[in-house]
Amino acid sequence: MSLFQNNRKRLIERIKSRTETPIADCFIVLQGGNEISFNDTDINWPFRQESFFQWSFGIEEPGCFGAISLTGISILFVPRLPAEYAIWEGKLYTLEDFKQRYAVDEVYYTDEIAETLKKKAATLLLTLHGRNSDSGLETQELTFDGIEQFNVDKKRLYPEICECRVIKSPLEIEVLKYVVKISSDAHKCVMRTVKPGLAEFQAEAAFMHYVYSVGGCRHVSYTCICGSGHNASILHYGHAGAPNNRVIKDGDMCLFDMGGNYCGYAADITCSFPANGKFTEDQKMVYNAVLAARDAVMNAAKPNVAWTDMHLLANKTMLTSLKEGGLLKGNVDDMIKAGLNEIFQPHGLGHLMGLDVHDVGGYLPGYPERSTAPGLRKLRTSRILEVGMVLTIEPGCYFIDCLLDAALNNPDQSKFIVVDELTRFRGWGGIRIEDDVLVTETGVQNLTDVPRTVDEIESWMAGGKKKFELDACENPKKLSNGRIGTS
Repeated sequence: MSLFQNNRKRLIERIKSRTETPIADCFIVLQGGNEISFNDTDINWPFRQESFFQWSFGIEEPGCFGAISLTGISILFVPRLPAEYAIWEGKLYTLEDFKQRYAVDEVYYTDEIAETLKKKAATLLLTLHGRNSDSGLETQELTFDGIEQFNVDKKRLYPEICECRVIKSPLEIEVLKYVVKISSDAHKCVMRTVKPGLAEFQAEAAFMHYVYSVGGCRHVSYTCICGSGHNASILHYGHAGAPNNRVIKDGDMCLFDMGGNYCGYAADITCSFPANGKFTEDQKMVYNAVLAARDAVMNAAKPNVAWTDMHLLANKTMLTSLKEGGLLKGNVDDMIKAGLNEIFQPHGLGHLMGLDVHDVGGYLPGYPERSTAPGLRKLRTSRILEVGMVLTIEPGCYFIDCLLDAALNNPDQSKFIVVDELTRFRGWGGIRIEDDVLVTETGVQNLTDVPRTVDEIESWMAGGKKKFELDACENPKKLSNGRIGTS
């Protein structure tokens, strides 16, 4: 709870430093998430707390509200539950129980919000209203009985709390290090699990089992991407229309993008490796091109460096390697001017990460706006790097038919492509290498710990092919006819 107490303190300090409003009668008011029914049934979707509310209070229950005075008082409002709740859902906790559990100053019921704030002489409420630059969706509108009795400012809070979330506190960094470590270990487990004949969903299941059973991560931070073969070229593969259901074949490259979630904080890691544990020469060439791009950014990223420059550095490094591998020809700078970088990597270099896997703060007022240039227009942020930011570095190279067809029909781009060489990569899939990094005073610290070089991957996978086991699990699962079953 000290993490969330500290977050509230940071927010108060930032609001006070950037406003002339008298602090005595001003309260920040936040609304937590609600349980959502599955269609018209009495079953609910698994509950995940609203991110801004989680950042401020760390509350596990749905249906709550929170208020923070600029004088430092924190107030939690919880639902008034019926007595029969204890029969179906468990013990009814007292207001004092909630106060002690969540380390707040005062606790009341949600039907007492207006009355309580009036007793506190609150006249101005700062509430959330903003548009997420990744999803394009707006924050939920705060509402409670009696809110019309107060002056509500919907503009001031959103950019300030977003900026607090962009720069992580030492306590937040500790949680992020933990969830990235657990997710790294889970990826290593999966790499030793995978072999031709397994289904993609079995790799997904192995990852989810590890992060939950070993790491206590009840949730993953996003739908797991377990693309093999051509599926590795589908950037957000794994969704309902393209589930992880293909049987992995000998010779496939696997692109597995998965991250656990602990206490609301996300990990986001991608590993690419050959299903049979041994790279072909073509796979090695493309993989090393992506790895060179990652290494270039790792070595250059530091405070006061523009993220747009890092994206272009990654693009230029990868295209240079593809040229050296015989896939491209011509001047690399001219390739980028023609937009060829977006053909082979149609996404941005990475994104801010924290409570949301694509965390808030990418494009806020007063910071660089989104570029319209090829490649750069896909970036989830154009900010200058600052100490305390946590981001992903995730260059990739993909062979996506619709993009390749468009490039081959564009004389400004096709002149750089060696068509005969490209042909054998059609349907091949793609490679992405994604690490979670912390910006430090001198550069970036890689929080991810998985095999990355060709030799490291082949050596690691060779060590787990004799038998399948989940490292650090007391009860290993066994393979039966190529499928994962319980022992």
